Amino acid sequence: MRILLTGTNGYIGMRLLPLLITNGHEVICCVRDKNRLSIDAETRKKVSIIEIDFLIPPDSSKLPKDIDAAYYLIHSMSSSTTDFEKKEEIAAKNFNTYVENTNIKQVIYLSGIVNEKNLSKHLWSRKNVEETLYKGKYNLTVLRSGIIVGSGSSSFEIIRDLCEKLPLMITPKWVNTKTQPIAIRDVLNFMIGVLGNATCFNQSYDISGPNVMTYKQMLKQYAKVRGIKLLILTVPVMTPKLSSYWLYFVTSTSYKLALNLVDSMTIPVIANDNRLQEQLNISPMSYVKALELAFIKIEQNQVVSSWKDSMVSGRFEKNIQKYVTVPKRGCFKDKKKIKLKNSESALNRIWGIGGETGWYYGNWLWKIRGYFDKIFGGVGLRRGRTHPDELFSGDALDFWRVLVADKKEMRLLLFAEMRVPGEAWLEFDIDQHGVLHQTATFRPKGIWGRLYWYAMVPFHYFIFDGMIRRIAS
Repeated sequence: MRILLTGTNGYIGMRLLPLLITNGHEVICCVRDKNRLSIDAETRKKVSIIEIDFLIPPDSSKLPKDIDAAYYLIHSMSSSTTDFEKKEEIAAKNFNTYVENTNIKQVIYLSGIVNEKNLSKHLWSRKNVEETLYKGKYNLTVLRSGIIVGSGSSSFEIIRDLCEKLPLMITPKWVNTKTQPIAIRDVLNFMIGVLGNATCFNQSYDISGPNVMTYKQMLKQYAKVRGIKLLILTVPVMTPKLSSYWLYFVTSTSYKLALNLVDSMTIPVIANDNRLQEQLNISPMSYVKALELAFIKIEQNQVVSSWKDSMVSGRFEKNIQKYVTVPKRGCFKDKKKIKLKNSESALNRIWGIGGETGWYYGNWLWKIRGYFDKIFGGVGLRRGRTHPDELFSGDALDFWRVLVADKKEMRLLLFAEMRVPGEAWLEFDIDQHGVLHQTATFRPKGIWGRLYWYAMVPFHYFIFDGMIRRIAS
């Protein structure tokens, strides 16, 4: 089958793509920016890539006519605290316009469980998108899921951050809300199982794991699996806004996502039926089993995708390719170079920078900068990195975003997503003579930008000098 995969760069899309290829399907990856599709060169040869932003007026000529099915994986919850539901509706309508002149027979939409009368903005938006897609000229299959548990998922990473960092938690009362988590592996099994299945056309299904539990029970089960002592105290006075700040400061989530998550966490998310399980003969795994599998992937460095690599986990919602060309005028620069004894080992150290490895010199200063960034509404250092030794354009790397990761050309270019009064780049480049060039570039915005640079010069001297020497050593 020829399949259109929207949201390819997202957490689900990156997991689904290799399965579709393995099953022999021809996949058209639909992304806003093909330069930041985080797949290796071999996979890139096996797929077609088209650039479409579903939030702008459609240009139907971009899509080929002979499409058999599509996965609709476009969500905007992480990008806004106010109008994400409007964006999601616009995207769904534009999608319908794009595909109405194709031969598409089925669209599969991953939604949320919406069985309560009073829904959060997030769940109401999911339901509204579902109704919009049902108006399209194709057969729709809707899979309504609760919390997805897997290495790299936002829910798993939030639970992980909370339990690993807070042996004593003072939590809001929504931790007693009931939910029904499902393993990422089971979600993918359902998504593959309904593809081309005529009995699933124009049907909506709840999909879930076997365990109905509160968020508090989820935290305690996680602690038990990890062998962590955990004490949870629940207070009734924490407002949704305070709860959002609590999640934002303690975990790696963005404030926008934290606010929308808290809004949803007050609503029970429990499946009403298991028709699809019987229909496809799928027996979803338990929450504990899902946790155990997630840690197997983490320990084996096989995390396929992470929500943190999504563009909306940082400062930018739009195309950032315009930042790939580092400006030369109106900028401050800190340039350093050093002759390498072994270019290959130095390159490997560059590719392993950040995350648990750190920045090779003055890590405590980097951590302090991360704390201050969080206080002022930035992303901080908690995003880390998805792979310990692989980098792709578009990846999150602590409070940087990878713009260029070309190991063949021995060049890594990072753009700062931390809160700064201007724009900042950090570049590593090894030339043909085995000389490592390390360049920090800052384009200030107004007088505050200039004052910021001069205030940071003493720290830059020690940090950047120490960093290039450690990389070369």
